[in-house]
Amino acid sequence: MYKPDIGITPEDRVTQFAPLVKRIAYHFMTRVPASVEVNDLIQVGMMGLMEAAYNYDASHGAQFETYATQRIRGAMLDELRNADWMPRSSRKNLRTIETSIHRLEHELGRTPNEQEIADKLNLPLAEYQKMLDDARGYQLIYYEDYEEEGENDQLDSMKADRSSNPADILDEQGFRSGLIAAIDTLPEREKLVMALYYEQELNLKEIGEVLSVSESRVCQLHSQAVARLRSKLKDWLK
Repeated sequence: MYKPDIGITPEDRVTQFAPLVKRIAYHFMTRVPASVEVNDLIQVGMMGLMEAAYNYDASHGAQFETYATQRIRGAMLDELRNADWMPRSSRKNLRTIETSIHRLEHELGRTPNEQEIADKLNLPLAEYQKMLDDARGYQLIYYEDYEEEGENDQLDSMKADRSSNPADILDEQGFRSGLIAAIDTLPEREKLVMALYYEQELNLKEIGEVLSVSESRVCQLHSQAVARLRSKLKDWLK
């Protein structure tokens, strides 16, 4: 049976789990535009932690860290959702990338590489990579939808993009099956980035060390992987 912490005050919990806020904030940074400051995420995350510490009820059986993580992430997502930090041009660029990938897949009969995507867009490779950097924040809202049980706070955001009645929008089993199949088609390096980031929960610097690339390059690979996934899941994301 779960035993509640005895003699631990909310202030103790805030002090003990403050490093968790920083870890979650840095983990978010690959999915937000460069204009978002990590310190801003840490600040709102600390507010989420304080709220969790004062509202936590151990009698419900949940570990405090699990409960706090949900509240911290929720506070950060609310801040990002409410802030007007994504230019319309970046949203348009993301859609353009997705469409180009989708068309190339049909034309080539395989997954296009990065240079082929840039050529399809009539852009130098460096400029295409900059588009990936600029678009990464918009992808946050969609990739969050793909996570497992307990991680679907953003699902309604994706659904609302298609209909005012989210319950009628997607067959969850079909969506998840399609996602699994789409992930399997990712180039190996992009698949590895996803696994290291979402399964192993490494930060950008750590992933960069594994791949021997810069943190910026990790962001680009992540953005491109999500664009590929979205291009394959267009039926659910329209």
